[in-house]
Amino acid sequence: MLLARSGSFDLVLLDLGLPELDGGEVLQRLRDEGSRVPVIVLTARDTVQDTVASLEGGADDYMAKPFQFAELLARIRLRLQPVESEPGNRLVVEAAGMSLDLRSRRVLVDGVATDLTAREFALLEVFLRHPDQVLSREQLLGQVWEAHVDPASNVVDVFVRALRRKIGPERIETVRGAGYRLRAQP
Repeated sequence: MLLARSGSFDLVLLDLGLPELDGGEVLQRLRDEGSRVPVIVLTARDTVQDTVASLEGGADDYMAKPFQFAELLARIRLRLQPVESEPGNRLVVEAAGMSLDLRSRRVLVDGVATDLTAREFALLEVFLRHPDQVLSREQLLGQVWEAHVDPASNVVDVFVRALRRKIGPERIETVRGAGYRLRAQP
């Protein structure tokens, strides 16, 4: 329950038959606390009453076991699909001759596909969403690594260096004493 409340997850797969606390109660608490995280209920309970109770209780989807894994993945993709009309939810982010397709995880640098690790992808996404804006190490840590890294760590510097090797060193500028800036025009 504590992990579901943390806000660190994009989606919750919830079984109704949990050992210590009923999944329906977990769902109710999440919704009572205002959590909007999508919840897909996975359960052996397959009655219409269970399905209706879960959906009316705030579940975004409901799957009775057994189910096909491909169907679960399709439902997860559907629930994680951003609403393009909401600010900041564009599926393709572009700046400085680069584009990131958030759905396919494809990166193009000057029209050439480039492979990035998951963290490099996340870091580049932050830069592309804030072109020509100075981003401090603390801001980057908060957006890419969340609270899992010591603020004194040089992890941001290491990943910026790796990203520069892949996208070109001229694109990300070091602003002494302040952080890094993606140049909109390299």
